[in-house]
Amino acid sequence: MDKLKITGGRRLSGHIPIGGAKNAALPLITASLLTDQPLSLENVPRLADIRTLCRLLSGHGVEIGDTDANANGAKPRGVRSMTLHAAHIRDTTAPYDLVRKMRASVLVLGPLLARCGEALVSLPGGCAIGTRPVDLHIAGLRKMGAEIDLQGGYIEARAPRGLIGAEILFPMVSVGATENLMMAATLARGETVLTNAAREPEVTDLARCLVAMGADISGIGTDTMRIVGRDRLHGARHIIVPDRIEAGTYAMAAAMTDGDVELLGMRLDLIQSVAASLRAAGVEMTETSGGLRVRRTGDLLEGVDVMTEPFPGFPTDLQAQIMALMTTARGAAMITETIFENRFMHVPELARMGANITVHHSSALVRGVGALTGAPVMATDLRASVSLVLAGLVGKGTTTLNRIYHLDRGYERLEEKLATCGADIERVKGEE
Repeated sequence: MDKLKITGGRRLSGHIPIGGAKNAALPLITASLLTDQPLSLENVPRLADIRTLCRLLSGHGVEIGDTDANANGAKPRGVRSMTLHAAHIRDTTAPYDLVRKMRASVLVLGPLLARCGEALVSLPGGCAIGTRPVDLHIAGLRKMGAEIDLQGGYIEARAPRGLIGAEILFPMVSVGATENLMMAATLARGETVLTNAAREPEVTDLARCLVAMGADISGIGTDTMRIVGRDRLHGARHIIVPDRIEAGTYAMAAAMTDGDVELLGMRLDLIQSVAASLRAAGVEMTETSGGLRVRRTGDLLEGVDVMTEPFPGFPTDLQAQIMALMTTARGAAMITETIFENRFMHVPELARMGANITVHHSSALVRGVGALTGAPVMATDLRASVSLVLAGLVGKGTTTLNRIYHLDRGYERLEEKLATCGADIERVKGEE
């Protein structure tokens, strides 16, 4: 199994290209199931999760064309285009062997049910950061007329007469449920109203793509969306929004190393809450002609309190990274996690490197230390793993990060991007 070997103490300086958002690409890929015409996506990140989902869709009968060339035939590095054509869906089963690897696989449920009238989808897996039940997905589809049973670890859904529009109030904000029900509603009869819907940029990106495919959606970007179902959708071309989580991660890497990095292709409006927290910590993010420039405003970082919240609040997917940032800040910081109940698994690993962190229920008190020390550490989930990379960048000596397959699920060419900016980081190939 591959490992990352990081020798800390290098200041990051240069440019890092930000790819398409993983959390936008995954639902966009499943949206191809809603039409028998081709859906072309650009700025698709090269990630393990994308490959897993494409294998799943291939099993449904989706033909997938993958190319590095953009619409003009040029091949800029890192830009990837993909065409998905679901002319004939030959199988409506999403098997356990694939779905267990990634929670986003459950997003095939709504499109398959809406278009085919049936779906058999394994209960999902993914990172071990909490239960993350699919109850909201199931309750919403039942309101839309679906008959759903849970048997043998599978969601068995039927709507032989098609789905019907409904008024759905989410008791809590759920990105996945919003996406699944929005896609299902595009082919339902009548109007569906989603109240307390997620407003994340990735949800907005999906909605805009669906509109390009012929869907009737209003209230995009708000917590109330109205979807009037169509008889059918058509093909479209869509450019995936930049990955705000990748950008936030590299912004914190620049801040921790007292670096000066430009995040190419990134937009400030996508990470306003992150920029506000970093500003309070002594880091400035300024817009440039090519993206965002990140650098410290003083010699030391300052401790800041952070609470994760649904968008436009501070994203849970950057909680582990800002905790790593706070380990070497002056003073103390309180990090509170409100989205997932088991997302502090990186704390013991950071402590191995000398971090001073005390966890109490859903909050972690981080007291800044003078310096971290390199150590062998183990990744427990996608975002926890990259927080250990950040710690390794400033740790004295060498950090060896094990189980980096988590990283490959969400970060494209991470070691290459960091090394280009001066980091001493390399992938060590393990035995098969």
